Amino acid sequence: MIDEPDGGGERSGNRVLVVDDDAALARALVINLRAHGWEVTAAPTGAAALDAVASARPDVVLLDLGLPDMPGLDVIEGIRGWTRVPIVVLSARQLGDDKVDALDAGADDYVTKPFGMNELLARLRAAVRRAEPAHPEEPVVVAGELRIDLARRQVSRGGADVRLSPTEWALLEVLVRNRGRLVDRKLLLHEVWGPAYSTETNYLRVYTAQLRRKLENDPSHPRHILTHPGAGYRFEAEPAE
Repeated sequence: MIDEPDGGGERSGNRVLVVDDDAALARALVINLRAHGWEVTAAPTGAAALDAVASARPDVVLLDLGLPDMPGLDVIEGIRGWTRVPIVVLSARQLGDDKVDALDAGADDYVTKPFGMNELLARLRAAVRRAEPAHPEEPVVVAGELRIDLARRQVSRGGADVRLSPTEWALLEVLVRNRGRLVDRKLLLHEVWGPAYSTETNYLRVYTAQLRRKLENDPSHPRHILTHPGAGYRFEAEPAE
């Protein structure tokens, strides 16, 4: 259940994005959250949620997993592709596996329906307090002819879509999120393949070569995906001279 707003709650001043296709529940959440001082944006679909995270820049996302256009886990992964904004899942699914999957995908907390508004508010406040310090984040990175949409996991080159394998995307994502900075080989291997692959540097050579063939105008003289021999790799949005 949701408690009725009393109009005398805290004034948080924080922004929350409510993602739920249940119009009645979403409206009740919006009313209650606004009564407690939150600035609220609502989105009824996963696609609308991804757009709203980029445009409204909420301090926390309240996400229902049962969306009509895409799985809630895909929304979490899309958000996590470019931002660390806290995500609190709100779901009727009470199975342990569902909670584990959501948390593993990048959610920060999980609230099951029915719920009390006071508990939900406390969890939202806690998620905001635990959030990493704010820093500039952009869902779309433009690098020369490349357009890399970290939220939607899409890449285009010169206006044409580029198809990447899941591993190619994972490697590119880590590099782009750290653009302009050297990323250590061990860190890349850990992030993309897991801790058991910390010495498999040949994987990096193979997959960076594949990325260059798909993304660079001249793969033998890359301008964006750069190698630091013996150290790691760097993505440069501004073409290297």
